[in-house]
Amino acid sequence: MIKQLSIAAIVLALSAPVYAAKEFEDHTRMMDHGDGHLMDMTGGMVMGQNTDILPGGCDRIAATKEITVHAGHKYSEKFPGTMFAFDVQEYQFEPCTKLTVNFVNDDDVRHQWMMHGLPRYLYPKGMFHLEVTGPGKISGTLIFPPGDKTYLVHCDIAQHMEKGMKGQLKIGKGDGDLPSIPGVSAYVIQDDYSDSKPEESLADAVVEEINQMKNKVVGNDSFFSGLTVIGLAIGLLVAPLLARKFKGMGTGEVIAYILDLVKEAIDIIIKAINGLIGLVKK
Repeated sequence: MIKQLSIAAIVLALSAPVYAAKEFEDHTRMMDHGDGHLMDMTGGMVMGQNTDILPGGCDRIAATKEITVHAGHKYSEKFPGTMFAFDVQEYQFEPCTKLTVNFVNDDDVRHQWMMHGLPRYLYPKGMFHLEVTGPGKISGTLIFPPGDKTYLVHCDIAQHMEKGMKGQLKIGKGDGDLPSIPGVSAYVIQDDYSDSKPEESLADAVVEEINQMKNKVVGNDSFFSGLTVIGLAIGLLVAPLLARKFKGMGTGEVIAYILDLVKEAIDIIIKAINGLIGLVKK
């Protein structure tokens, strides 16, 4: 019995570190892999770091700024329907600003703060990227190009951006607001938490109307009723196209156009019949 208790105690002692919460880590000792790519073995990574090379069109560094960005589940509470968020959803800086971003991940999962669309000659793949497995902190620096532009900043982990972890960063005046930024711009697809029945689609309405007309005309499922339904369906679908085609035409022009179509159809049928006759003779 004592032996079994001793074994259990040893197992618990060895497994305790596995279940212990990860301590907050400040990733300051990363290996430089070149081209602005730094990383360590404990979940920290920087891509696109640029501390001293001016983008084309910048004669000097216009300003030196530093921000701290927090990421985590708790910041999504003010945005119904989201799961993750940054603590701030919008940033604005002068062109040619040198910016250091201190990215703090308050969750026990991996998060990113990523920008796209930067000059590719200076930033590999046009990207600046901070990533840290939380809880932890990582820092990186970049220099913005000139011009007025709005950049998307987001977390690229699967479904994190879709669930709310995104924002926008404006250089200069920016070039408008990006869609679906929580608390900043309207969602492209609005969430609907009501229990109301969705509106009937146009296709459903057309089918329902055809069925009602069929029942009024024939009232059964005969072969004739099937042809009637097909004819009505074709008529409803083709009518708008013909209306556009005949718009502005006189009665004579419409009749002439229809006769030309009939003639072309007859020619096609005759050619098909002649082709079949030729095959039979062979």
